[in-house]
Amino acid sequence: MNKGAHTPSKNLWPSPPTYQLIQTPKHARRRNRWQLSPLPSAGADLDKMTNSEEAMDITEVVCLESDLQDGQMKEVEVDKHKILLVRSQGQFSAVGSKCSHYGAPLIKGSLLGDKVRCPFHGACFNVKTGDIEEYPGLDCLPAYKVKTEDGKVYVTVNTKATKRVREMSHRAPEVCHTVILIGGGPASLVCAETLRQNGYSGRIIMVTKDDLPPFDKPKLSKAMNVESDRLLLRPKEFFQQYDIELWMKREVISVNTGAKTVTMDDNTEQRYDQLLIATGCRARAMACPGADLENVKLLETYRDAQDIHNMCAGKKVVVVGTSFVGMEVASYLSDKAASVSVIGRSEYPFQLSLGSEIGKMTMEMLKEIGVKFYMNDNVAEIRGKNGKVKEVLLQKGELLEADAVVFGIGVLPNSEFLKGTKIQKDKRNNIIVDKHMRTSVPDVFSAGDVVSFPLGIRGNEQVNIGHWQLAHAHGRIAGLSMVNKPTEVSSVPFFWTVLLGKSIRYTGYGNGYTDILFKGKMEERKFLAFYMKADVMVAAASLNFDPAVASLAEMMATGKVITRAQIESDDLSWLKLP
Repeated sequence: MNKGAHTPSKNLWPSPPTYQLIQTPKHARRRNRWQLSPLPSAGADLDKMTNSEEAMDITEVVCLESDLQDGQMKEVEVDKHKILLVRSQGQFSAVGSKCSHYGAPLIKGSLLGDKVRCPFHGACFNVKTGDIEEYPGLDCLPAYKVKTEDGKVYVTVNTKATKRVREMSHRAPEVCHTVILIGGGPASLVCAETLRQNGYSGRIIMVTKDDLPPFDKPKLSKAMNVESDRLLLRPKEFFQQYDIELWMKREVISVNTGAKTVTMDDNTEQRYDQLLIATGCRARAMACPGADLENVKLLETYRDAQDIHNMCAGKKVVVVGTSFVGMEVASYLSDKAASVSVIGRSEYPFQLSLGSEIGKMTMEMLKEIGVKFYMNDNVAEIRGKNGKVKEVLLQKGELLEADAVVFGIGVLPNSEFLKGTKIQKDKRNNIIVDKHMRTSVPDVFSAGDVVSFPLGIRGNEQVNIGHWQLAHAHGRIAGLSMVNKPTEVSSVPFFWTVLLGKSIRYTGYGNGYTDILFKGKMEERKFLAFYMKADVMVAAASLNFDPAVASLAEMMATGKVITRAQIESDDLSWLKLP
C-alpha cells in the first residue's frame, strides 16, 4: 500500500515529446525521403510506431489545387489508402478518412474551420494534426504530409499508419503519488490515458466491479450477443503496457477523505493522493410482486446481455419501459423472440426526451415488425410457476403471457458509498462538480453519469446527462485538472439510439423546450427536428438527415446561436448540408 506523500519532481510531468527524422529509401514512384515521427517511449507499442525497415512512405498526386475550394474536403487515395483531404484558410491538410470510434467515413461529416465532426456519433478531429478533440473514441487520426507544386496536390502516406495513439508515459518507482479511479467506464479510462499523455509518472489504480476491462457499454442493448473481446475499449495488454493497475471484480464501499483512503469490499484499505469517482449509474429495479422471479432481468453488464439474448430466443418476452435501453432491447429481440410486448407509462416512447411525434414514429416502426405496445399502463404483478415467469398482469387488467421480462425503466446514481463524507450531492444523489470536474473536497474529482455539472450551452446550469460521449469528455477534464492543467468542460452533448438498423442522432440539451420545428417528412422517416426554447434552438435530432446534427453540434460548440427565423426559412444553406 503506497502511503508516501506527493513529492513533485521533474519526472512527474516532463516536457512535451521530441521528434526524430527517419530516413526512407527511394522507390520507383515518388517517395518522401524523410518523415516527422515521435520518439518512441520505453515500452511503446511498436506495432503502432513507424518502422523504417518495414514501413514505407509513398507520395502521389491526389488532385489539382483547383479541385478543392476553401472550406471543402475530399476523399482521395494514395496507394489504395483512403485519405481525407481538406482545404481550410487556403492551406491543404490530410488525415485518416475514418473516425477512430466506429470507422464512419468522415467525408460524410461536418467541416467547420479546422475541425471535422463525425456524422454518426459526434467525435471531432483536428484536420491539421489528426488529434481527437471531442469524443466518443480514444485514438487520433494519422496526419499526412501535403505538398503543392505546379498546381498539383501531393500527399505522402506511411503504409503502416492507421489509428494513432498519443505518446504516453510510464510509472516511475521513485514517484510517491497515487491516483485511484473508482469505476471501470470511459471516464476512468480517458482520465488514466490523459494522465499518462501528460507525463504523469505516479501510480494509477482503476477499481471496477466488472469482470472485464472498460468496454463499450452502449453496444449491450444494440448487439446483445457480441463477444466480450469485441467490446473492449482497450485490450488488457494496454493497461500493463502503460502501468495502469486494473483491479477487477472489486468494489469501493467507503471513502475517508480526511485520511485519503478508500475501503474495498474485502475490508482492505488503499491510500490515494487524488481520487476520481466515476461509478456511473445502475439500472432501476421494478418494485412489484414477482420482480424477483427467475427470468426477470435488468441490463447492466456484459453477462446480463448474454443472459437476455439466451433466455429470450424463441420465447415470449415482455419489455418494461420505453426508455432508450428498453426500446433498443425490444428492437434487438424483435426477430429472435417468439413475441415481444412493450409496456410504457406514457402515450408514446421517448415522449419526454424526443417528443410525441418522434416517439409515435418509433412505435410504428416496431409495430410494423410485430412488436406489441401497451402504453399508458404499468406492471401490477409478475406471476410465475416453480420460480419462473409465466405471465405479467398490467394495472389496467390485461394479462400477458411471458417467459421472460426485461426492465428498462431508468437508472440511479451509484453514490451511496459516499455517505458520511463532505462530498456534496444534489437532491437526486448526483455528485456536484465544477467546470474542472472538482468536487467540494480537495483532491477528489468526479466524472460521467454520476455527476451534476455546469453545462456551458445552458448558461452553466447544473445538469446530469448520462451520455457516453460526455463521460469521455469528463474523464479528460478531470485528468487535466489532476496534472495542474485546468481546462473547463465545454462539450456539447451528443448521443444516438439505434432501432432496426436506423440511427436517431441528438445533440444539445432539450430539457424545458417549448416546441419542436421539423424539416423533412416524418412519414418518410427522414427528418430534422429543432427543439426550441422561445426563439432559440437548444437541441436537435435527426433520422436519415446526416450530417445535420453533427453540423449543429459544431455550431453550438463554437457559440453560435441558432434562431427560429433561421430554421423557419426555406434556405438551409447555413447548415452546409451536401
